[in-house]
Amino acid sequence: MEEARTEERFYDMITARKFVSASLAVAATAALAACQTGGPGEPPPSAAPKGVEGSWIDAQGTGLSTISAGKFQTVATDTGQKLADGSYRMTSQTSIEINGTSLIRQSPIAFNCLLVSINQLNCTSQAGQNFVLTRRS
Repeated sequence: MEEARTEERFYDMITARKFVSASLAVAATAALAACQTGGPGEPPPSAAPKGVEGSWIDAQGTGLSTISAGKFQTVATDTGQKLADGSYRMTSQTSIEINGTSLIRQSPIAFNCLLVSINQLNCTSQAGQNFVLTRRS
């Protein structure tokens, strides 16, 4: 009779261990799944560029323009020297008007740009010169 009780306790312990092991495996899987919020290499949705705000580089790679919160600024990519300063305003959902000062020439600048894609601005200066700015990631 004592032998039957010992055997019963032995099977109860094995069953309890299996239950605890299975519970831990389920908990670990759930915790791991909670850590994964997106696919591999996918940026968070808020990181996607919107509108014209951001950093833009000219076709020659010499000037980096920042458009943000109503302000416009261009710096030299090689030295970081500020080249132009000003402001901008949206004239439509895809058009922007920029006014400011060329700090090199100490003269006013004005140009209009059209957002032709999320990564490209086609611009025309007040003097009629065309140039392209490309979004810098």
